[in-house]
Amino acid sequence: MTTLWSVLGNHQRLDGGAMFGNAPRAMWSRWMPPDAEGLIRFATRALLVQEDSGRNVLLETGIGAFFAPDLRDRYGVDQPRHVLLDNLAGLGVDAADIDVIVLSHLHFDHAGGLLTPWQPDSEAVLAFPRARFVVSEHAWGRACQPHPRDRASFIPELPHLLVASGRLDIVPAGAASSPPLGEGYRFHHSDGHTPGLLLTEVAETVVFAGDLIPGRPWVHLPITMGYDRFPELLIDEKAAFLADLVERDVRLFLTHDPEVALVTVRRDDADRYSAQDPVADIRGLHAG
Repeated sequence: MTTLWSVLGNHQRLDGGAMFGNAPRAMWSRWMPPDAEGLIRFATRALLVQEDSGRNVLLETGIGAFFAPDLRDRYGVDQPRHVLLDNLAGLGVDAADIDVIVLSHLHFDHAGGLLTPWQPDSEAVLAFPRARFVVSEHAWGRACQPHPRDRASFIPELPHLLVASGRLDIVPAGAASSPPLGEGYRFHHSDGHTPGLLLTEVAETVVFAGDLIPGRPWVHLPITMGYDRFPELLIDEKAAFLADLVERDVRLFLTHDPEVALVTVRRDDADRYSAQDPVADIRGLHAG
């Protein structure tokens, strides 16, 4: 038996057009109304898994507060504090209590929370002193040698810090599990957003959707982000992924939805998918 908690990290303001790809503004603005500058506020939400053994597993870390003030403003990060660490502390969990961190990929809005907050004249260090860090082989390769199209999405110093920690575990391509996690976890793999996206399922109850489905509007099959590397592949992956969730009645955890952490996926008679039964926060959900 495990207990699940949603844990908010720092919020980010992003361009609505970029987040909805080729969907017209007249459509996406009904789902997420933008501000005067066309920006939409998004969450970076982690999933804390507390096992009966006492082990704490964290699925992602959000964007954190590692940016210097000028970059924090450029990338729309609202808060200067490391909000995820504050909210973990509110649950009685210190950074040193985290045993394993699973990262869907290493874009800064998912892995920046691995680092301590920015300080003038100080280098960032890893904020979690004991955790093992789990990332897929292809996501790791992309972070170490990014493509020019998405180079700005990575933190240049992070791969070195992870290797130097001696606590990095790389998941082979296509592997269904990882030794640091053990039983009760299952990986789903995706390449449409970025090569090697790793989606973690917990106890056949909840799956962390990462950027395959960042929020409720993206449950609709045609909706993709401008940041997706291979949109048509992503749609095909999403169709197979959602069909499997519906068949097994596994719920979807949303990392970027500004209002909702958990949904149930439904499929209608026309094979259209929708997000139903929204849960704003997970507070002690039992799984397994």
